[in-house]
Amino acid sequence: MASNGWNNGAHQNCTWSTREIDVGKGQLTLSFSNVPFKDRQYSCGEVQTKQRFQYGTYEARMRTGAGSGLNAAFFTYIGPTQKQPHDEIDFEVLLKDTSKVQLNTYIDAQQHNTALVDVPGGSDNDFHDYAFVWEPDRMSWYVDGKLMHQSEPDATLPTHPQKIFFSIWGTDTLSAWMGKFEVPQKPVKLEVERVAFTAKGEKCQFPQSIVCMLAAKE
Repeated sequence: MASNGWNNGAHQNCTWSTREIDVGKGQLTLSFSNVPFKDRQYSCGEVQTKQRFQYGTYEARMRTGAGSGLNAAFFTYIGPTQKQPHDEIDFEVLLKDTSKVQLNTYIDAQQHNTALVDVPGGSDNDFHDYAFVWEPDRMSWYVDGKLMHQSEPDATLPTHPQKIFFSIWGTDTLSAWMGKFEVPQKPVKLEVERVAFTAKGEKCQFPQSIVCMLAAKE
């Protein structure tokens, strides 16, 4: 499902637009563009699933562009729009520094389990595999098959089923977090080659899956 014609609030300097979404050549491409749309100076792309998912493994293979003031994300979310508390699990690449990716959870709109971890070679130089495993008592995040972060024992964790999202957006106001916004001279892209959800207890779906790698270690 594509987001179109609205934005997430005053902090966002772009309007979600279906013009910034392309599905072709075997991949999904979302863009941030210097094209005014409705009440925002820029246009940006976001997609979300209709279905909600809970415990299991979430995986995406993707490549980002670069640009200060921009955020390219693979995440899960549920919230007040769906008449649920705000729960969320994130991979957020702040494109001011493509050598890192930020990991988060939100539980009832409160941030938990945050870490900033390396993306070998940079998120913009090649495609990388991002995965998180959501269990009732633990969250684990992986980049290119390597465990990068894990929740602490007895950590507060999300519990509500969530939708899967991909998005790229910008800000004029959150510069302390995302960097001072720099107007892009050409569209900045988030390219997604693959996305998969494997429910807890199910077999892996493709050879490169982290589910296969973890099963081989057991």
